[in-house]
Amino acid sequence: MTTEHVTLIKKEIEGIRLTFGSILLILFCTFLIILATFLQLKITHFIIPEGLFSGEKTFVFKDFLYTYSLIPQIPVIMFVGAFLGRKYGIMSILLYILLGLFAIPVFALGGGPKYIFEYGFGYILAYIPAVFFAGSILKSGFTMRNMIHAAVVGVLTIHIIGILYMLFIAGLKHEGMAFISGWIASQSGIKIIYDMIFSFAAMFIAKYAKIILWFFM
Repeated sequence: MTTEHVTLIKKEIEGIRLTFGSILLILFCTFLIILATFLQLKITHFIIPEGLFSGEKTFVFKDFLYTYSLIPQIPVIMFVGAFLGRKYGIMSILLYILLGLFAIPVFALGGGPKYIFEYGFGYILAYIPAVFFAGSILKSGFTMRNMIHAAVVGVLTIHIIGILYMLFIAGLKHEGMAFISGWIASQSGIKIIYDMIFSFAAMFIAKYAKIILWFFM
């Protein structure tokens, strides 16, 4: 994230004009982020098992199923960005971060100022530019192309910044390559694909949630 991007994000925050309704929406979305932090979804889908065409073994139905445990926080972040837009989305995430650092343990491993030295804190910080970039893309409309673009850019932003931050902390703690590669594989790796798919779905839901919200306002 460049200095220009930081300046633009600051302008977004400075340009916020809060109303009672917008405060309620920000609080609601912050609650969703906290909820998603401690929620785990079991996702079962079909796969092609290794060695299917080799004829080495007989496969049963369960061999074609794979279950993945997904913590849906990143898709929820993308929902928040799409639903609230850049300004209020960043406000909701900042509230989540401030709560975790100075009030209550809303992060996955607790909270408090010392959490900035946790390997995964970079992912949390990356929510801000991710929502900014995704929100910028969606400003021109919730088309299929824009939502796919926003999901890819948003998710990659979170994982790239998260990995870079982890490398920095790992360097401070003198961790070896075995730890670093294993950590990246578990925290990112295939999870990036699931995050992109479910982030797109979350934006699709946000699109119609916004329509419903405007209908009742």
